[in-house]
Amino acid sequence: MSAAHDAELHPNEDIKMGPLSMRVQWIAWPLGFALLGLTVFLGSAHGDHFHRFFSSYLVALTTVLAIPLGGMFFVILQPLTRSRWSPVVRRVVEIINTALFPLFLLALGGIVIPMLMGSAGPYHHWVDAPATDHLVHEKHAWLNVPFFCARIVGYFLVWIGITTYFRRKSVQQDESGDHAISEHLRVVSAPCMIIYALTVCFAAFDLLMSVDPHWFSTIFGVYYFAGCAMSIFAALALVLMFLQRSGKLVHSVTTEHYHDIGKLMFAFVFFWSYIAFSQFMLIWYANIPEETVWYQPRMFTSWADLSYVLLLGHFVVPFFFLLSRWTKRYRAPLALFAGWLLIMQFADMFWLVMPELTPEGASFAFMDVTAVLGVLFVCIAWVAASARKYNLVPVKDPLLGVSLGFENY
Repeated sequence: MSAAHDAELHPNEDIKMGPLSMRVQWIAWPLGFALLGLTVFLGSAHGDHFHRFFSSYLVALTTVLAIPLGGMFFVILQPLTRSRWSPVVRRVVEIINTALFPLFLLALGGIVIPMLMGSAGPYHHWVDAPATDHLVHEKHAWLNVPFFCARIVGYFLVWIGITTYFRRKSVQQDESGDHAISEHLRVVSAPCMIIYALTVCFAAFDLLMSVDPHWFSTIFGVYYFAGCAMSIFAALALVLMFLQRSGKLVHSVTTEHYHDIGKLMFAFVFFWSYIAFSQFMLIWYANIPEETVWYQPRMFTSWADLSYVLLLGHFVVPFFFLLSRWTKRYRAPLALFAGWLLIMQFADMFWLVMPELTPEGASFAFMDVTAVLGVLFVCIAWVAASARKYNLVPVKDPLLGVSLGFENY
């Protein structure tokens, strides 16, 4: 690491969104709402009482939600480990987190409210389970609509509270320069990390694993977390490159920071693959019918093609390319693989949800794409609007000088 403790922001550094915020919003808001409106139209025209729409919407939400969930992990981890490379990029992640969690709480109303009004949404396997389905009825204490909806709201309130607290303290430090705030956040980060781990695991169980209530995996929450961590580093690389091309943070974020972001992308590509293989291998080896049933459509129907896409696209290809130091230090290849991994996160969520809708074979609808793009553009617009109020760098963080002068050896 660099010893440049006395490094300062470049005198001409632009650390405010300024007019760029409105330029992004002018593009993202209309695109987002138009695509979401088109998704609703396609869902109504599908003629299946919105079953496909709800599944597509769930895939879109869990794909984009992975970014702030990974970002929350990143923000809590930095003071916990006294990270010295990250302060210059941390504020961007804080802005993403605090903007998106309230927005997603509202967005999930598109699933929660219809369920409270009598619709099964994407969870018809347990909401409309017949009386003869004894396994689902044994889980009724957990899988019932009022408790399910209350848990979802509870998770988001916890995430909103933690991320808002960390951002508020970080912004207070911008104003006061009080170094004690950093030590306070280090102390607070330990219990927050435990809360984060529990809520993310249970949210993954509820939002995704319960789509098939007959199957369960105790490692599933870690599986989703691995995709979340990978997603925030991929998204952060792309956001920083966009900001620099727009004249922001030009001198502050260097090749050394991109190198570390690339290393973390690589680490969580491998970690996701390890967890996915561990889950599959144990279930395959035990060969218990109530566990293997989940993999059957994903292995023995046309859904197997998507399984192979994930094997190659989510692990083999990015693993071998991100292994190179060169890939992580040059913008073009890093941007290529960052975008590719976000597409693979979408493919992963699609693979988790859609075989429960059409277990007989793979199916794809145009609304699957419009839903995720619509959610993504609305999120981009909302983050751009929120970013206007804050510096893009924590200007009085005690480790900012070290971060500005950081070097990889």
